[in-house]
Parts: sequence; structure tokens; C-alpha cells
Amino acid sequence: MSYTRDEIASQPDCWERVLEELPAHTPALPAPGERVAVIGCGTSLFMAQAYAQLREDAGLGLTDAFPASEARLHRAYDRVLALTRSGTTTEILTAFEQVPATTRISVVTAVADSPAATAAHDVICLDYADERSVVQTRFPTTQLLLLRAHLGLDTDRARTDVTTALTTELEPELLAAEQITFIGTGWSTGLAAEAALKVREAAAWWTESYSAMEYRHGPVAVAAPGRVVWPLSPLPETLADQVRATGAHLRVPGLDPLAELVVAQRLAVELATAAGRDPDRPAHLTRSVILG
Repeated sequence: MSYTRDEIASQPDCWERVLEELPAHTPALPAPGERVAVIGCGTSLFMAQAYAQLREDAGLGLTDAFPASEARLHRAYDRVLALTRSGTTTEILTAFEQVPATTRISVVTAVADSPAATAAHDVICLDYADERSVVQTRFPTTQLLLLRAHLGLDTDRARTDVTTALTTELEPELLAAEQITFIGTGWSTGLAAEAALKVREAAAWWTESYSAMEYRHGPVAVAAPGRVVWPLSPLPETLADQVRATGAHLRVPGLDPLAELVVAQRLAVELATAAGRDPDRPAHLTRSVILG
């Protein structure tokens, strides 16, 4: 058993705990009407993108998501929300230097005494969702479930579907695929990017991700027999038909997008194991990117 496999399996417990803690975390999270910039790197960026879409769709205020290295934090934001498991990533700490003194900084992290936490006004520490694996699985999903619940959005389906996500048999076409394209719509576009990253990180597999309507504009040319197209939320039927016509295997999503991501996490581990790779410690990767 790898750490990654165990951490994937622990997600239902992490999700339940973070929802119990929501009242305690609420003061550290953006209030309705605040202008918010959300920053992150890698996995955390994709969670930031999903949250930003959800918050704006809920009508709770302007919400921009930036890679920490490209953040424009000099703008008139009321709050910067930084998502960082380790709290040590150089780009996050450098981005904080741009934040005006009048802008509040909130951090969601797994390490309470990290440099990012020390620099913030408000800290949410999800240390029980931290991971020994370099590859992030339970920390980002626990974080995003908290953020969804704070927006007043229902999380019941995600919590029910995650059990199915952990027990459902992986389709043979997924295990045999030479290439996988993940597709999202709305907030699940960020999750599609994260699903593609998980399989690339753990298994060094050829994966891509796109928003559903952008997929038509060129990327669909990659679809072919022996390859997979995996939407994390239902596709327009015309696009589904277009994918089927390529001969690629189309996975039909039946779960909440966050639970679909959990299935992709499981696939990443299985593909890595089959390829003789260590899913806990992928080549060339570290837990945190710290620049000299």
C-alpha cells in the first residue's frame, strides 16, 4: 500500500471533519460582497479556479484566481485567499509582498507554523488532511469542500458519491488508455485540470485538460481509438456525439465532479503502479517548490 492510496481512501473522513469545523473557519473566509483574489500553484491553483467560479456563480462577489507567480494583487481587493498545503512555496510568499497593507490575507494550509501562515492575518489549518505523499489528493478536495460549504452550496451529493468513487471498478478502457483528456464545464474546468495533473504526476501519462466548448476548437483532433475523453460533468450531447465519432472511449460522468476527481486519483495510482513508478515520490517532483 502506498501513502497516496491510503490518503485517497481517507477522504470521506476528512470531508466530514472539515464540515464540522465550518463555523470555526467562517471568520477567516471571504464574506459576501468582498472583492477577492485567490492564489495558488499547481494543484492549489486549480482549486482556486474552481472556487472562484463557484463564488461568482453564487453571486457573492468578484473573485479572481491567479497563479501565485502571475498574481496582480495591487488591484483593489478586500482579501487575498492563498491556498498552499506546505505554506513554504516561494511564489506564494513573493506574491504576499504585493499585497497592500489595507488588504486582508487569509491562508488555507496544512502547516500552522509555516511562513505563509505566519504572514497571514487569518489562517485555516487542515493538518489532518496533510499528506506524506508528494502528490496531493485529500488536502485539495477537503479544502474545496470547505469552500463550497462556506458558499452555502449543497455538499450532500459529493459526500455520498465519494463512497462510490472509492469502490467502483475502474473501467478497462481507462486502465488501457494511451492518452486521456479531461474536460470540465464551469467550476469543474479547474477539477479537470487537476485530474490531468494527478495522472501526469503519479504515472507520467499523456494527459490534457480543456473546458468543454474549447475542446471543440482543435484538441478534439487528439481523440482516437485507444484513448479516453473523461468529462467531470455532463457534456452537451452534440459534443458527446462528436467524441464518440472519433472512436475514443467516452467516460460518462455519474458522480459529483469532486467525486469524479477521486476516481481520477485512483486511476493515477493504478497507472503508476502498473508502470513501475512510485506514486508517492514521482521523479523530479518535491513537496514544495522553494526557489533559491
